[in-house]
Amino acid sequence: MMSAQTVVRVPAGYRVGPWRVTGALASGSWSSVYAAAREPGGPSGEGPAEAALKFVPTGTLTNRQLAFLAEMTERELSVGRRLGHPRLVRLYETHVVDDPDDPRLDGSTVLVMERADRSAAALLDAVDGGLPEAPRIIAEICAGLAHLHGAGWVHGDLKPGNVLLMADGSVRLADFGLAAEIDGTHGYLPPGGTADYVPPERADEELGRKGVAVRQTADIWALGVTACQLLTGRLPFPGVTSRARSAAAAAYAAGGGELSLPAEVPAEWRGFIADCLAADHRTRMRHSAKDLLHRAEAIAGLAAPRPPRWRSRRTLTVAAALAAILGAGGAALVMDDPDGPDRYFNPATVPAKYHDMIVRAGTSCPGVAAVTPRLVAAMLKTESNFDENLSDPAKDEYGIARWTPSVLKFLLPVGQRSTVPTPPFSAEVSIRAMGDYLCFLSTQLETLPGDRTTLMAAAYRTSVTKVRAAHGVPPQVSPDYLARLRANLEEMKPVSR
Repeated sequence: MMSAQTVVRVPAGYRVGPWRVTGALASGSWSSVYAAAREPGGPSGEGPAEAALKFVPTGTLTNRQLAFLAEMTERELSVGRRLGHPRLVRLYETHVVDDPDDPRLDGSTVLVMERADRSAAALLDAVDGGLPEAPRIIAEICAGLAHLHGAGWVHGDLKPGNVLLMADGSVRLADFGLAAEIDGTHGYLPPGGTADYVPPERADEELGRKGVAVRQTADIWALGVTACQLLTGRLPFPGVTSRARSAAAAAYAAGGGELSLPAEVPAEWRGFIADCLAADHRTRMRHSAKDLLHRAEAIAGLAAPRPPRWRSRRTLTVAAALAAILGAGGAALVMDDPDGPDRYFNPATVPAKYHDMIVRAGTSCPGVAAVTPRLVAAMLKTESNFDENLSDPAKDEYGIARWTPSVLKFLLPVGQRSTVPTPPFSAEVSIRAMGDYLCFLSTQLETLPGDRTTLMAAAYRTSVTKVRAAHGVPPQVSPDYLARLRANLEEMKPVSR
């Protein structure tokens, strides 16, 4: 039963297309969901016998509210039509109610979706503590997120209430009204969200014409909060109210103390949750949903355990990544000097003052083999020939990495993103941001065929959206640019010792 706050009241037996409403399921701030059965003799008789009908109203709203709901509905439709996956709730069809006799329902959009058995929030409400099946549920949430993120989207409202469980216990992520498609490093959402699951940096984001900037790292934060709840029944930050808990999270993010997870969090999950709840979004960026999926599967016993990430970086970054991704003869390298730049590139080809910065930037995302110090160095030479004083006002690009100020803003540390930075940009800031951005680009392009290095360079010059639309290198990217990058990569091959 739904409360008196039900947004859309639909009587039992009401018909929408071939569907007959059988009862109420849930209601949110802007919509209500009802159970429905397919009427015998409906169109072609195909499809599931049961479904969930999400009614989004129009009849009693202001123009501004209507515009807001139209945007939310369009996001749900975009995800449902374009991003099918076993861990995302299925969208079967849509209808618009034509019922002039009932102005409350007339004109409502109805989304006909896969019907779940219950939500993870309902399961948590029914028990004292965490869920025995939490490890598997977390891994399946990660699978859904990895698919969303790989397709260039952010969920925007991940929480136990939007994690649905089917009759067989399998997970479906739902409620994509706040989902956003990423362009570059971020997308845009209307202000709001559920306070306990919104990352601290959201408070620093300005509300612009398009909304508030959102990154996929916001989903990673929400995943950490949700995982903690599923495992323990408790939220990760202390406080009686959501406002108090948000204040505690903000204090932690501002350096006001270490992350102190509930004692009930199992030891094997503490590192996973801590990485999801990294205070700075740039640190969170190093842990992609795909990487977290592999870790969750290993912890849950759903896949063969993988080597620890740092061991993987030592053994794979030099030998496999440089050899397989960049075409280097990395197998001949000496492996016992983890800090020397000659382990990653020929130091004679890069100004010495940038060596350490480039190594840090190129090793900033464990598990992303395509991002290496050699690639960072080659990109910097291709972009500016290592000129940290470069100024190109005609293109609005500045510094050693040719950053556009409005883009660089979103890669700065928390607390420095309230205004667009003004050039000149220091080499340290520019190179660190390039490493973070390449980490992001690599995860966004992993489903596209072709050489990952070339695709990342093309996206750096244009955007992820343009590379995806072209299914490769878009025409805006100069062949000469890519030729120079390849030549620089070849020149910077490490020298065997």
